[in-house]
Amino acid sequence: MYFVLAMGKRLLVILFGVVGFMGFGQVAEETLDSLAQQYIIMEGDSVLQSSIALNEVYVFGRLKFSSYNDKLRYYILRRKTMKVYPYAKLAAERLVELNDSLEHIKKNSHKRRFTRKVQKFIEDEFSEELKKLTRTEGQILVKLIYRQTGVTAFDLVKELRSGWRAFWYNTTAKMFNISIKEEFHPDLVHEDYLIEDILQRAFADFSLERQPSVLEYDYATLTNIWKEQNKSKE
Repeated sequence: MYFVLAMGKRLLVILFGVVGFMGFGQVAEETLDSLAQQYIIMEGDSVLQSSIALNEVYVFGRLKFSSYNDKLRYYILRRKTMKVYPYAKLAAERLVELNDSLEHIKKNSHKRRFTRKVQKFIEDEFSEELKKLTRTEGQILVKLIYRQTGVTAFDLVKELRSGWRAFWYNTTAKMFNISIKEEFHPDLVHEDYLIEDILQRAFADFSLERQPSVLEYDYATLTNIWKEQNKSKE
């Protein structure tokens, strides 16, 4: 069971309780209609509002596993996910920066030159670290890149360089049993859901810095989906 808690900073909540007096007719009725109405005053703003939009925060229950192997699998997946997520987050940030810069460059030749410089910078920045990843860590990274950008690693390479280079990258990755065309579907693939669960818990306890996914899904809904599937198997 997950509960959504509304949190706010530096809010002054004022409860207006109005007591109606007998014999005042219309005035008394209008006063009673406003009984227990809540108002929120934002600091520095004199406009009264009846509500304010706040971020959702999940309160998580204890992890439960049907077997020791499931528990072991989860914590191994957690360690690998925590390790590679920062790379996926940074890749998404670099992609946004690249696209924003390209919007201001008019000539295609200048765009290609700028893209090559950015690509070389990214390779120099990450290549040595990425070489240290295991096969499963590399595959998780590919999935998380899709989670953060909505684009497969294959298509990113294809866009930044050429179709042939993307094909070569994918062929090389296959030698290590890694597909850079892999997507992220926590509603369909149980391991992807476990990765999402790991991320949400890490965001909640600030072990990882949250970066919104471009994919549209609700974590609480995903949890209910997989709970129902587990019940049907029992």
